[in-house]
Amino acid sequence: RQRQMCIRDRNRESTSKVEISKELNLSMPTVLSNVKDLLEKGIIIETGEYESTGGRKAKSIGINPSYRYAMGIVITANHLGMVLVNLKYEIVKSERIRLKFVSDMSYCSQVADYATKFLDHMNDAEQKEKLLGVGISIPGIINQEQKLVIKSHALKLENYSLSFLEQAFSVPVYFSNDANAAMMAEDMNRYKNAIYLSLNNTLGGAFCIGGKLFQGENQKAGEFGHMILVPGGRKCYCGKVGCTDAYCAESVLTDDNRISLETFMTQVKNKDAAAGVKWENYLDHLAILISNLRMAYDMDIILGGDVGGVLAEYMIPLGEKVMGYNGFDHDVSYLKNCAYEKEASAVGAARHFFADICH
Repeated sequence: RQRQMCIRDRNRESTSKVEISKELNLSMPTVLSNVKDLLEKGIIIETGEYESTGGRKAKSIGINPSYRYAMGIVITANHLGMVLVNLKYEIVKSERIRLKFVSDMSYCSQVADYATKFLDHMNDAEQKEKLLGVGISIPGIINQEQKLVIKSHALKLENYSLSFLEQAFSVPVYFSNDANAAMMAEDMNRYKNAIYLSLNNTLGGAFCIGGKLFQGENQKAGEFGHMILVPGGRKCYCGKVGCTDAYCAESVLTDDNRISLETFMTQVKNKDAAAGVKWENYLDHLAILISNLRMAYDMDIILGGDVGGVLAEYMIPLGEKVMGYNGFDHDVSYLKNCAYEKEASAVGAARHFFADICH
């Protein structure tokens, strides 16, 4: 019951005991008892008072965002992204640095050092106690039990042990595939069944079915980036030709990181001819991918990653292209914009530690 209350109120500014009783169908004595316990623990706080209706003013209550924190880290081939997330899933602090991935122990030490500096404001004992753990997002197939990267084309890894990276931290560490983590950053109560398209420097994907991640028998579900989109087409970094990644990843727009996505989108807005053609071709290929996924799975599709973060302004032209390839849907209301425009994978990995906070 306390968990129900926490989940319900996490994304709200405030609520009342009466509202909790009505929405969760709990008796007032049960609500009062649980609210009292949560207040004493510091998980929730009183946020103000409601207008009087003639009697004593009712207190409004809400999640105490500073009760606990979790850190999220996203590892890519060339960057390290770090976020600090509070109990309301808000990003308190964020930083991205250029750091080339290498597979030796020196990289693990570097990541731990950067994390320590990032958390330098949480040095005293009381603040350290508030940090539940570090969630680390990695582009690859992860074996959670063995702490192993089974395969990562993006990082050029196979059967890579994560134990050294785990041991570099003094708090619990959780590892997740980057696209799965990004899916977990979304409101899983809103998206019971959904696909997440992670449109970053490489293209990843994830499934949510019945409010839970579906990873397949070999943790390979959602590898949309390596479905063939254009037979005999461009060479993909995985070694095949014509993969979706070679047409719909962020790297297509940034010329493999030669320019930033922000620079490219500025060129598009300034009516640069070459950038405009590249953007139209990108949207066309993305529309084909979206149409295929919709036909196969018939569920909401969340557009995430760095490119997903800028697509909100272009949903009409993208939707028109999608409709041109799909004669079965009468609108594209199933297309959703992501909740986090930046570092969604890091946020999702961090949120792992909040799952049992009210138990």
